[in-house]
Amino acid sequence: MQSLHRALLTLAVVSSGNVLAEPYNTFDGDGFPACHDVASVHNATSIDEIVQLVKSASANGTPVRASGKGHMWYDTMCSDNPETIIIRTEFVNEISNLVLEEGAESGTVDIEAGVTFLQLAEYLHKNNASMGYTLVNWNITMAGAVAMGGHRSAIREDSMVAAGVLSIDIVNGDGEIVTIERDESNDDWLAASTSLGLLGVIVRMKFKIYPDFKVFAKQETIDEDDILNGDIYGMIAPYATANFWWWPYMKKFHWRYYDKVPLTLSSQEGYQNTFSITDTEAFIAKTTLESGKYLATSNMFFETTAFGLWSAPNFREKTTQETISEWPVYGWNYDVLIGGLYPDQKPEWEYGLHGATLELAFPITIANDMLKRVRQAFDEEAKKGIIMTSTYRSGINIKFGKPYYDLLGQVTYNTSDGADWSKGAIMFDFPSFKPSIGDGKRFNEEFYPRLAKTLVDEFPCRPHWTKNTREVLGNATKNIDPEHLARFKTVREKFDPQGIFKSVVGEILGLYD
Repeated sequence: MQSLHRALLTLAVVSSGNVLAEPYNTFDGDGFPACHDVASVHNATSIDEIVQLVKSASANGTPVRASGKGHMWYDTMCSDNPETIIIRTEFVNEISNLVLEEGAESGTVDIEAGVTFLQLAEYLHKNNASMGYTLVNWNITMAGAVAMGGHRSAIREDSMVAAGVLSIDIVNGDGEIVTIERDESNDDWLAASTSLGLLGVIVRMKFKIYPDFKVFAKQETIDEDDILNGDIYGMIAPYATANFWWWPYMKKFHWRYYDKVPLTLSSQEGYQNTFSITDTEAFIAKTTLESGKYLATSNMFFETTAFGLWSAPNFREKTTQETISEWPVYGWNYDVLIGGLYPDQKPEWEYGLHGATLELAFPITIANDMLKRVRQAFDEEAKKGIIMTSTYRSGINIKFGKPYYDLLGQVTYNTSDGADWSKGAIMFDFPSFKPSIGDGKRFNEEFYPRLAKTLVDEFPCRPHWTKNTREVLGNATKNIDPEHLARFKTVREKFDPQGIFKSVVGEILGLYD
């Protein structure tokens, strides 16, 4: 999030036309650049303004990148060109043309570039509608989620955000609005489904919607061995959405699963807390985790404490803000599946609780082998007297994705690696606390890139495009289907012949060679 100082500086720079030459940060703020140096940041307020900004950039050969609300973790959003300009889309956020006839199974709604998940979810709920299971975190723009290949943790139901998109309007490299209709036989569509922002700025989408519905959430604690040697697919696939949280020091998993319930089953209106914490919780967590840079025992204490807290429902009753203490929890679709911030709390990163992460997707058919390999890596550290833990408040996040065909998505299939992606994917998402003291490195820092290299080298896998370092992306590129890359490159060259939307990710993938 921008500080007041940065916002005023940006406004002055945009007005004067001078070069900013400052980092454009991730949601974590100062010290966490998404782009190391940018010339200016434009807070666009309309689609017409975005068109004009891109036309100007095109005429001058100026690099330009669109930026949504915030799910970028590393310095891979731009190319390393200090002339780059940023177009922030947050204020281009109109929702219109909702059509959902009474008794219909589905309908449509039009959303602009900066509409966040939470904005759309609340708008639809007020109109007795929902977006089904094509969900992402509360603070992400829907257009950004489509560009990065965002997904919900589901195998039974469509969970890629792009699965809910019926058409996309993109401002291409010439500043023209191009409409791409859903068509799985068209490479333009297959590239746009996970475009990485390389085709242009997504300024409008037509989205499929459904009548609103209620769901339950239930969670169980499972011994680690019962997951590593169990029927993982069988635990996940029966439910509308489900995931695991892994506590490696405790050798436990939390297994949470959700599904639809009749509107009349319960009057409870549960609301999930995704990222917010109290002042006291933040102080204790930060103090413990900062000391954990040097002391494994602090990290052990944190995991044990967080495990206990996460065993209880992280839900409140939305109508009263009272804590919900028992499973299952019932409530409206988006409140239970995603939720957001509690009104009396702030997101963890505003307290200086920052993190690094690693996310890789694997065929679910090899889920057990992959998780056992991670356990082996933890055990190898233990033999050296180094105890690894989860330093994230909900543990290591193990998610799942239904197969969805496009060119660069995490859950695409029929690829040259010979792996069976037809049953879906398991995502290993390993966030970890990044200290602010000393050299800023994590406890046993070298373990994390070593684990990433092991998994990429030993298994067919695909990276999450905003949650991996340059080094991990570079190594993981060998696992991307070369034909898919070639087809994407052809579309990219058609939409952006000058390469003004270039990014580090695109360069790593060889899309500008």
